[in-house]
Amino acid sequence: MPTPLWLVRPRPDGGCDYVSFLPAQGPIGAITVEMREGSHLPPQLPLLKHRKRLGAEEAEHCRRRLQQEAGFRSSEPLF
Repeated sequence: MPTPLWLVRPRPDGGCDYVSFLPAQGPIGAITVEMREGSHLPPQLPLLKHRKRLGAEEAEHCRRRLQQEAGFRSSEPLF
């Protein structure tokens, strides 16, 4: 997962939950991904709930699980 990826799931209140996967600087030679989970209800600022670093394979597994089981869909960046 070398490129940034955003997943979004709409909420009944008009907002959305989001997860972004962004390439991150890891130890020398390691490919890591920063995963950010949060919510957004415009016009308010986005709320960041969790942030963690994952290996590339773990991030890919997490992305698949979120899309298949949690109802997230690919999206353009929200902000």
